[in-house]
Amino acid sequence: MAGRSRFLLLTLILLGCGGPQGSAPDGFLNQTQHSDAALSTIWRAAQQNVATKIDLNPVERQALHTPPDIVAGDPRAFEVQPHQLLVASEPDISSQALYAQTGIQRAEPTGMIACPQPCDVLYAAAYSLYQPPLARYAKSWEFAGDNFSTILQYEFENQILFALGYSVKWR
Repeated sequence: MAGRSRFLLLTLILLGCGGPQGSAPDGFLNQTQHSDAALSTIWRAAQQNVATKIDLNPVERQALHTPPDIVAGDPRAFEVQPHQLLVASEPDISSQALYAQTGIQRAEPTGMIACPQPCDVLYAAAYSLYQPPLARYAKSWEFAGDNFSTILQYEFENQILFALGYSVKWR
């Protein structure tokens, strides 16, 4: 009887180690040079912004000079947590390549990376994907003052808005 009890106990322990099948743990897949705590602080600031006021079309306003589409904040933002959100840099596009493809001249580092389709711009400082969740930014922003936090906060806002069911087409 004692051998059977040990086997049952060992089986229960091993089954308990895996956690529920299919569940994604909260948090970041952090490939930055910043701590998870720093990313969490930026995430909380993004939650606060979305809970306060939502700007649904900053890219559209800039590109097409349309009126702002600003709506009341959504307090559900505080309930949204990152679920295996990959946060990583990409090498900046060279100034020569940027100029050849867009006619825009920028010094090195350009602070720009290619934005994958369906993106409304060819190049951006950062971008988000939602399935699987991903926030990428130009590597030159990693330690460029507080710009890193500002850029990631915007991308984290996009992740939160997407999770809440908002259109992020013009963000």
